[in-house]
Amino acid sequence: MESLKYLGREIEFRGRKIGVGGPEPRLKSGEVAKRKTQSLCPECYRLLPAIVFERDGKIWIRRMCPEHGEFEELYWGDSALYERVMRLEAPDLKIKITYRGLDNPCPFSCGLCPIHVTQTCLANVVVTNRCDLSCWYCFFYSEKAGYVYEPSLEKYGEMMKALAKQHPIGARAIQLTGGEPLLRDDLVDLVKITREAGIDHVQLNTNGLRFLYDENGVELSRRLREAGVNTVYLSFDGVSPEVNFKNHWEIPYIFENFRRSGMTSVVLVPTVINGWNTHELGLIVKFAALNMDIVRGVNFQPVSLVGMMPKSEREKYRVTIPEVIKLLEEQTNGQIDRNSWYPVPTAYIISRFIEAFSRREQWHMKIHPACGMATYVYVDRRGDEVNFIPITEMIDVDGFLEYLKESTGKLEEGGNRYIAGIKLLLKLRKYVRRDKLPRDFNPIKIIFNAFVKHNYKALAEFHYKFLYLGMMHFMDLYNYDVQRVMRCGVHYVTPELEVIPFCTFNVLSDLYRDLSQKNNSISLDDYAERFGRNKIGEHVKYRRDKKKLESGEIYRKTYLPITILSKNT
Repeated sequence: MESLKYLGREIEFRGRKIGVGGPEPRLKSGEVAKRKTQSLCPECYRLLPAIVFERDGKIWIRRMCPEHGEFEELYWGDSALYERVMRLEAPDLKIKITYRGLDNPCPFSCGLCPIHVTQTCLANVVVTNRCDLSCWYCFFYSEKAGYVYEPSLEKYGEMMKALAKQHPIGARAIQLTGGEPLLRDDLVDLVKITREAGIDHVQLNTNGLRFLYDENGVELSRRLREAGVNTVYLSFDGVSPEVNFKNHWEIPYIFENFRRSGMTSVVLVPTVINGWNTHELGLIVKFAALNMDIVRGVNFQPVSLVGMMPKSEREKYRVTIPEVIKLLEEQTNGQIDRNSWYPVPTAYIISRFIEAFSRREQWHMKIHPACGMATYVYVDRRGDEVNFIPITEMIDVDGFLEYLKESTGKLEEGGNRYIAGIKLLLKLRKYVRRDKLPRDFNPIKIIFNAFVKHNYKALAEFHYKFLYLGMMHFMDLYNYDVQRVMRCGVHYVTPELEVIPFCTFNVLSDLYRDLSQKNNSISLDDYAERFGRNKIGEHVKYRRDKKKLESGEIYRKTYLPITILSKNT
């Protein structure tokens, strides 16, 4: 790897001296090596050789710091699933648009640098660090940080123009995040600027509490939708108030206001913590299914254990993608089974075929297979009872993907596109299990129109009939894998006009996120003087009237079906 030339040296990066290199970690009895990579010492950030290996049916990562000793961490909780997903790893193809040079080894030159291999699939932009909650585990919000970070409309426009350098095949989707973005009075203007910069897909990451307020919530939702927000990424950690203390009581009223405003694309986002909400994962999916008129999917995020934490605490809270998949299988009575899921780079097989067929460069998701997985399920709802049929029950996905790879190879060698299109239409029938199809679902028509005719209207209809289930496990200092960083497709854009991989920006927070935000901040007092005392501190904190919320008919109607399902589980 590129960093080998720095072996045995010490680099200085943003005021911190960081060692490079260390002893090769060794396998122990009963362990089988899977691959070599690089990782970091959680104590001093030293860049170290690391080994990913199998032991007792699980995948682990180990490295040895000369100063702080050995660090070993669970990497993936199922070795058989790991073997399956790694076979779908996409090839390395370095990106065309970079934002800074390779001055130091990865991950100490992020920005994006020339050795990165995935363009921006989703750009995150922190539009404020103000928040209307003060969660005990969060260190990012303005009162804890001691300053307000909130880029101006002008600066935000510059950040969008920086992202646009990657057009037409990158940086076409964005997520506005925080803090709580809804605290910005000019949020609608931010969305308009985003659209004017050529961003096709705009997501809003929020706790949703500001959508609660009667007519104001409806009006705000409507204005954001009209300005260009496609999807609301809504925090939702569980169906019970004990688990989802953040917005359990408010969710029914937020949903009602979404319905009234026409906001019909909501993704529920649970942070999964072992022992905290792992018993409610199946109920979360069922809750989403009961609200499919507005909910398009659930995106589970196994917890990233930020900060320093003893091994016993990490073992207590750690959960990885395979464990979440198995729990969902158990909690849906085997309906959403572990074989229904595919890693993100599966999409590369599809985009590569489309590129070969159309002779036009496409947007490729070459993200590391260990980063995330997804599936789609058809919801068979009868009253308040729901059953799930995964897309893999209707289509032989493995066979179809193998055919696409074979057909792509022939097209790249100069094969006839007309013949390839006809063959695709004929072959599709082989991979579709007609006896499993819902009456209103014709996958042959959808695939042919999208792949050959490039008509994506049918895909939009598909998203309203099927529930998307995904998960993304962002790293922390203990399971850090530099190979995953180099393949990251979820990036942050900063006021310095750098584009930083997610697991660099947030994991090495003192070198990236905190430093950038502090350098572009104003003090709490200055913010209050400039914008008003009512815009900061306790004035913006949400105050819950739990009794009033629980007494509402909307609350009762929303949670009664899931309460019944919970008792029957």
